[in-house]
Amino acid sequence: MRKFPFAALILLAACGDSDRGAQEALAADPANRIACAVEGATAFKSSCIVERTAGDEGSILTLHHPSGGFRRLLVTGDGRGVVAADGAEPAIVSIIADDRIEVSIADDRYRLPATVKALRQGQ
Repeated sequence: MRKFPFAALILLAACGDSDRGAQEALAADPANRIACAVEGATAFKSSCIVERTAGDEGSILTLHHPSGGFRRLLVTGDGRGVVAADGAEPAIVSIIADDRIEVSIADDRYRLPATVKALRQGQ
């Protein structure tokens, strides 16, 4: 019976290595890096990594911090851009350029590429 706890530890360690390898692959591609100011930082740095996955309600963006923390956003189709996918803090979205938005969640801020549609006159 003493072999089972050891085997479980080996399996858990293997899972960690797989996750680490996936993170390293994401980080290696410059297209996955976004500018962020997280954990009290005031200046933006291209140090966060965005991971895109399909969810039941749409595309999920997981924004990984350099420290290992993360935030998850749900891409909406109703013109809001993104909303917080989980957690108690709402995502506040601001347009900062024709092709870029800034998303704030609590003290964390992220700059993401986006397609910004102009408002039609009369709306």
